[in-house]
Amino acid sequence: MSWARSHLCSALSLAAVSARGATMEGAAYRWLSAWPAPQEPSMEYQDAVRTLNTLQTNASCLEEVKRQRSDPQAQLEAMEVYLARSGLQVEDLNQLKIIHVTGTKGKGSTCAFTERILRNYGLKTGFFSSPHLVQVRERIRINGKPISPELFTKYFWHLYQQLEEFKDDSHISMPSYFRFLTLMAFHVFLQEKVDLAVVEVGIGGAFDCTNIIRKPVVCGVSSLGIDHTSLLGDTVEKIAWQKGGIFKCPLYLCPPLEALEQVGLPLSLGLEGEHQRHNAALALQLARCWLEQQNYHDIQELKASKPSIRWQLPLAPVFRPTPHMRRGLRDTEWPGRTQVLQRGPVTWYLDGAHTTSSVQACVHWYCQSLERSRRTDGGHEVHILLFNSTGDRDSAALLKLLQPCHFDYAVFCPNVTEISSIGNADQQNFTVTLDQVLLRCLQHQKHWNCLAEKQASSNLWGSCGPESARPGSLLLAPHPPQPTSTSSLVFSCISHALQWISQGRDPIFQPESPPRNLLNHPTANSGASILREAAAIHVLVTGSLHLVGGALRLLDPSMSQ
Repeated sequence: MSWARSHLCSALSLAAVSARGATMEGAAYRWLSAWPAPQEPSMEYQDAVRTLNTLQTNASCLEEVKRQRSDPQAQLEAMEVYLARSGLQVEDLNQLKIIHVTGTKGKGSTCAFTERILRNYGLKTGFFSSPHLVQVRERIRINGKPISPELFTKYFWHLYQQLEEFKDDSHISMPSYFRFLTLMAFHVFLQEKVDLAVVEVGIGGAFDCTNIIRKPVVCGVSSLGIDHTSLLGDTVEKIAWQKGGIFKCPLYLCPPLEALEQVGLPLSLGLEGEHQRHNAALALQLARCWLEQQNYHDIQELKASKPSIRWQLPLAPVFRPTPHMRRGLRDTEWPGRTQVLQRGPVTWYLDGAHTTSSVQACVHWYCQSLERSRRTDGGHEVHILLFNSTGDRDSAALLKLLQPCHFDYAVFCPNVTEISSIGNADQQNFTVTLDQVLLRCLQHQKHWNCLAEKQASSNLWGSCGPESARPGSLLLAPHPPQPTSTSSLVFSCISHALQWISQGRDPIFQPESPPRNLLNHPTANSGASILREAAAIHVLVTGSLHLVGGALRLLDPSMSQ
C-alpha cells in the first residue's frame, strides 16, 4: 500500500484506479440469523431522522473534539467494533463486491457515472454517497433511487436498537452520524442483495470510516486539491497520502476520455461541464475493471497498459466503450452538480463547488452556459451570485475566483432553508450555531466588497478594516449602506434569498407569504425593481453542497417527495 500511496503523491491530481487481481472470498451471512426479520416501523420517517440527528456532534463538543483529537487509527478500529456490534464482521462486506472511490472533487460524480453504467448491464446496484441535498435517504440508493422513507425507517430502527443493546456506563452505544449511516448502508445493501456497491469516501481515505472495507474489487481516486486541511493536511502531497490509504492493490493512471473517443464515437455525458469528462474517464475504467473481475467479456481492449513517461506508473488500458457504457454516461443524473433549472425568465445554475479547483471549473461551466443562452434581442439581463461556504475553507479565495463572472448582485445566506425548520429534520445541522453561520455570511460579504473595491479603484484605502465588516445589508438589522459598498446582500435563510432574487417570476417557486422586511434595505428595494423588469435573470448558486441542497428543496419540490 505504501508504494501505491507514495506514487499517488507524485501523480497528485491525476485520476487513478487501483484494482484487485483476485476474486473475492465468499463469506457466510452470519449476522442474518441474529438480525430480526424486518417489521413495519412503529415510528415515522421524520422521527427516525430526528433521532439520527442526535448523533451529530453539537457545536461546543465539536470544538472540544478538534482540540483533543484521538488517534485516527483508533477511530478506524472503533468503526470495526461498531460493525461487530451491529451483527456484521469485516469479511461480510466482501460479499458486496465494492467499488471504493475517493478524491477532493468529482468523486460523487464519478460514482454516479459508474453506478449508472453498471446498472445498464442489468445489475442491481447499491450506492452510498454524502452529503445529501434534500433528504438523508439520498445517501443510500438502490438502482439509482434513494431508498424509500419506509425502508429507511425500518433499517434505521433495527440498527439503532441493535446498537442500543451494548449501552453501558463505560461505552458510548451509538456511533456518530456518518458512521451510523455507513453501517446502515452496509446492512441495507446486504439485506437487499445488491450485485455490487459503489461506496464514496466521506473525508480523506486512510482513516475514513468506509475504509473498513478490506477487499474492494477496485478503488478510484478522482482529482485532488486542497480541502479539509485541519483533518488531511495543508498540501496536496499530504492529502494524496490520505486519499491513497484506500488502495489495497496495484495502481494505474487513467487515460483521458479523448483516448477512448479516438477508438470509437464521441461520448455524450449526462452531466455538463468540461471537468466532468475527467470523472467520466475514471468511471469507465472503474466499470471496466469491475466487469472484467466478474468475467464479463464484452469489452475490447485496444491498447495494453504501458508506463507513463512522466509519472513512471502504468496506464489503464484504452478500450472501446460498450453500448451499455455509452448509454450509462449519457443517462447519468447527479443533482446539484452543474445543474440548470430554466424557469421562465429566471435560470438557476446550481453547482456545489467548494474548493479552488472545483470553483474554477464551475466558473468555466457557468460562463460557457451563459454564452450559449445569450439573448439576441438586447433585453436587459441581471446576473446574481448566491454563495456560502463552511468549515475551514478560504472563502476569500473562492470569491476572488468568481469575480470574472461580473455579477450585478452578490447574495449571501447560511445553509438554512427556512427560518423555521419544523418538519424538515433532513436539513437540521447541530454542528454549528445560528450566530456562527450568520457571522460567516457577513465575513463573505466583507470579502466580496473588499475585492470589488480593489477591482474598481486603484486608490486603495488599505486593508479591509472593521468599517467594511459592518452589516450594511443584513436584512435582520439593516443599516444605511456605506458610500463605497457594492451591491451585496445578506439574508437570514435560503428561502428569503430566493424570494428576493426571483421576485415571484419563477413559476414553480411561489412562496405563500414573503416576509415584510424583505425590501427594507435600500439595495434590496432598488434591486427588486430591476429584477422585476429584467428580461432575464441568471443565478449561480455555489460554494456549498448544503446551500445547493437547500435551494433545490425549494426550487424542485419533487426532491422532497
